[in-house]
Amino acid sequence: MSLTRHSLATALLFAGALLTGPALGAEVIASRLSTDHHDLRLERVATGLEHPWASAELPGGGWLVTERPGRLSRIDTDGRVTRLAGVPEVDAASQGGLLDVVLHPDFGQSTGQVEGRDWVYLTWSQAGPGGHATTLSRGRLEGDALVALETLFTQNRFAPTRHHYGSRLAWRADGTLLMSVGERGRPQRAQDGGDHTGSFVRLTAEGGVPADNPFVDDDAVLDEIFTLGHRNPQGLTVATDGTAWSTEHGPRTGDELNRLVAGENYGWPLVSRGNDYATNQPIGRDSAPGMRDPVHVFAGRFAPSGLAEVTGDAFPAWRGDLLAGGLRSERLVRLSLNGDRVVEREVILEGEIGRIRDVRLARDGTLTLLSDSADGGLYRLLPAAAD
Repeated sequence: MSLTRHSLATALLFAGALLTGPALGAEVIASRLSTDHHDLRLERVATGLEHPWASAELPGGGWLVTERPGRLSRIDTDGRVTRLAGVPEVDAASQGGLLDVVLHPDFGQSTGQVEGRDWVYLTWSQAGPGGHATTLSRGRLEGDALVALETLFTQNRFAPTRHHYGSRLAWRADGTLLMSVGERGRPQRAQDGGDHTGSFVRLTAEGGVPADNPFVDDDAVLDEIFTLGHRNPQGLTVATDGTAWSTEHGPRTGDELNRLVAGENYGWPLVSRGNDYATNQPIGRDSAPGMRDPVHVFAGRFAPSGLAEVTGDAFPAWRGDLLAGGLRSERLVRLSLNGDRVVEREVILEGEIGRIRDVRLARDGTLTLLSDSADGGLYRLLPAAAD
């Protein structure tokens, strides 16, 4: 089992300039990082981003990046940053602000005869009665602005706290959208089926309830809920086989990788592998009947955020593996799975870019990362050029 990125690497050759060539204007941070299977090149594409939270690759090149204070930026391949108009008026404080961003699966497929779905979906912290809520909105991207902005979903009970918003988004192959809602620092609410807090919800592209959601016939649980019993999930990806995976913050250690299964309860706060911040004593039980155990518990205080499955040809030895970003740990960790078991673990990055907030797979199979700081950056991780 691999535990560091400093072991002997095997360099791979790629003829395509798209994989081996630097982004226009990119700054090379490391020309060669050795891992167990691949030699990597790390580039910084853009800087000057204030606590960037998520990125979405645009079909024509470049990225949309959310900045937590409430800015949506378009970043060109040469690193130029344009701030876009028309974003929601977020309540930006502590962990709240403008958070995740994804594009509609049909984004960029407009034709002269058929209206396309150039929707940009955003999660954000909304102020309202009783405090703040995790909210989902969407707008159309036209030029340097979002237009026709509309709210699709808001958690049903606001909270006075300004943390644990969750807020990760991922599309399923059936066109429905998964969204995490953190427990907002109110642990017991994660076990209340009448509260969106501490759950994953599953929505249609228009914000409605899919007819086959697991609790639509259960009066005790809200129709939108897909799974419950979560603390603060900030990593989410749907794998090519349709399996949904999430990484979730534990209280003090106990950070989890979970396989999301419709209708399951993931235990928080009755079940946890973490400890109380004040006493350092265990919270809850390790396991309990009727509650689903994590697939993996990260060592130490990993603080997970961002998760991607590796596909494509850029990193063939990693195909099907998960890459998880870490905030406090400043790590990018590769997890190789066999069913519901992690059979190999390797630290790919540790400190090279600081706190890792987001991990995305690009269309060419390379990786896009965001660093979380007041002067954060957009990075690319790609195969190292041949000597």
